[in-house]
Amino acid sequence: MTKRVQSYTQKVEMKKRELALEKKRSEALLYQMLPQQVAEQLKLRQQVEAEVFESVTIYFSDIVGFTEIAGKSTPLQVVDLLNTLYRICDDCIERYDVYKVETIGDAYMVVSGLPKRNGVLHCSEIADLSLDILLATEGMSVPHLPEVKIQVRIGLHSGPCVAGVVGNKMPRYCLFGDTVNTASRMESTGEVLEEVAVMYTPIE
Repeated sequence: MTKRVQSYTQKVEMKKRELALEKKRSEALLYQMLPQQVAEQLKLRQQVEAEVFESVTIYFSDIVGFTEIAGKSTPLQVVDLLNTLYRICDDCIERYDVYKVETIGDAYMVVSGLPKRNGVLHCSEIADLSLDILLATEGMSVPHLPEVKIQVRIGLHSGPCVAGVVGNKMPRYCLFGDTVNTASRMESTGEVLEEVAVMYTPIE
């Protein structure tokens, strides 16, 4: 009987360790999708209020000619291309005080200055990140079209914005305001392989 109890106790302890490890993995995945403080509030079923940030810098980038490249590629090749590029970008952002907001198709959106405020450092953090990504992707070719070079176009903008969680089933941390819109326009009208000069929207 003593041996059975000991065996049962060992199994329970092992299951507890496995459960704790799985919980850490789940939380790590959750924190990649949402800011940690936001994720903690949602786990506690608390209402996450939208927040005004007076000074942030927003980064947008995309692949020039992506539609044409996609037209010459299979869906799996497009996924492979984006995975290759996004892994490079993800490695770059690990070195800076920035938060990856989302990726939509070939568009990559990053912000500094939220959800954790960092004074005026957000400008230099995003500017340095932009140069780092340009350097990391320099000379890079489409994996299945080696004659086609990947050209990254980047746009930045600084100013105030509002951030909040949208949705219940698949909540997303979204940014809103003129700063976001202007950063997107800076990217879409920018020069290929050049970092667009930072503009600043004054606080009203």
